[in-house]
Amino acid sequence: QVQLVESGGGLVQPGGSLRLSCVFSGSIFSRYTMAWYRQAPGKQRDLVARITSGGWTTYAEPVKGRFTISRDNAKNTMYLQMNSLKPEDTAVYYCKADFGNNYWGQGTQVTVSS
Repeated sequence: QVQLVESGGGLVQPGGSLRLSCVFSGSIFSRYTMAWYRQAPGKQRDLVARITSGGWTTYAEPVKGRFTISRDNAKNTMYLQMNSLKPEDTAVYYCKADFGNNYWGQGTQVTVSS
């Protein structure tokens, strides 16, 4: 009964910025560990960033210093601020919620190209 909806993807030039949002529909969002994953064509789905219910964050090495994960429990929303974007960041970005069971959003396309 948990639903996740991502938004904010699009086309951006190298060096540009985007902010992704993931809206959580369900009960007790604040208890879930939330994460962003991404998957490029022909590649596996990889963790980008994670944030726990207590606010602990984890980042994949390629995005450290460029991306910031955050959450607003009052709005049941998780965000990914992406700065200094590179062509290698091009992928479908997925929202994940974890509280025993895992739930996934539908994904949002991010394309970094000149």
